Amino acid sequence: MKPVILIGYMAVGKTTIGRTLAELLQRPFYDLDWYIENRQRKRITELFAERGEEGFRRIEQAMLHEVAEFQDIVLSCGGGTPCFHDNMQYINRCGLSVYLRATPEVILRHLSMAKSRRPLLEGKTPEQLDAYIRSSLTQREPYYTQARFTVDVPLLADKERVQRCAELIRDAIV
Repeated sequence: MKPVILIGYMAVGKTTIGRTLAELLQRPFYDLDWYIENRQRKRITELFAERGEEGFRRIEQAMLHEVAEFQDIVLSCGGGTPCFHDNMQYINRCGLSVYLRATPEVILRHLSMAKSRRPLLEGKTPEQLDAYIRSSLTQREPYYTQARFTVDVPLLADKERVQRCAELIRDAIV
């Protein structure tokens, strides 16, 4: 079966929901950023620093084309992945794409609950962060909405909400 490919803005829950979905579907789970780091033997931040955004996006495209060829997997993409090169067309051609859509308010709450740091967001005031999210979400929305399926993501405050989102996706794609 084709891979299920999750797209959406940062902190919407692609990895969290993806893991649960993979368990429900009894498929392996892959996170594209982790895949890139393992194959390149460098952190994403190092790749950005060494090669710039364009260099990183070329690596990301190559790794997407590699991992999306795997059958029977759930793949979580980086927030920018669908927005560069032919990535969104490729995602739709080789997999079942699912846009995890969340409001800027939900994204902000998820970011505040997250344990990991995001270099793009460091040093921003809450107001600047809100403006940044709204602006970049507006720019990326035309790519995200090309997905075959869209699931609205609530605040993922507990495992039950994550489970419900994964079940919604499972029910939509089968």
